Amino acid sequence: MTDIHPSAVIEEGARIGSGVRIGPFCHVGPDVTLGDGVELRSHVVVTGHTTVGAETVVFSGAVLGEIPQDLKFSGETTRVEIGARNRIREHVTINAGTAGGGGLTSVGDDCLLMAGCHVAHDCKVGNRVIIVNQAVMGGHCIIGDDAIIGGMSALHQFVRVGHGAMIGGMSGVERDVIPYGLVQGERAGLEGLNLVGLKRRGVAREDIHALRAAFKALGSGDGSFQERAQKVSDSFETEQVREIVDFILGASDRSFLTPR
Repeated sequence: MTDIHPSAVIEEGARIGSGVRIGPFCHVGPDVTLGDGVELRSHVVVTGHTTVGAETVVFSGAVLGEIPQDLKFSGETTRVEIGARNRIREHVTINAGTAGGGGLTSVGDDCLLMAGCHVAHDCKVGNRVIIVNQAVMGGHCIIGDDAIIGGMSALHQFVRVGHGAMIGGMSGVERDVIPYGLVQGERAGLEGLNLVGLKRRGVAREDIHALRAAFKALGSGDGSFQERAQKVSDSFETEQVREIVDFILGASDRSFLTPR
């Protein structure tokens, strides 16, 4: 059973799952797939080669799957994939990928994208991510699971934000943010660890103590940031510290925010 308002435009070829609700003045393109239980509230545009996962709710004025804001884009076929149970609030924009960036923009499951935020071409947003009102990101950003992007923040293209990191409101983020990092500032700096988030997720006290010691070691001592990360890896065995070390030693197009 579906419920489609008479004023909605559903183009031939669109694939509509069971239990989908499409409100007034929505537009669904011919290459769109809406999973079971998806709801488009009103005045929503879903276009391009876009898939929206089951039980995702999209609020008024959102535009999903439109062409990227990239002058190099020349009309090639690229995609947007949005997972299940997301809440995409008013006037959110999620642009399709580009051939040069892999051709895919993706959002995971159980995310909350608040009003007015922008996910640019070729970005990869993980699961359970919260992007607060008016936060924007340039192309090719990677946002790890459980990250929180504060309101009116801006992420430079190619920036990576690690698992469980938190970016304070109105921050300009130009470099990679380590997992569990706490970042804030007009030109954002790495101020510490997201201890509140760690406690909320039930991370053991001894693991948090190891993280704090590792963070302190990353911020001081001899050698480059990567060399200090390797020393940290040799000194601590916890899962969270290993995650930070792997993030630092992994491939990146940006430098890192380092502890102040």
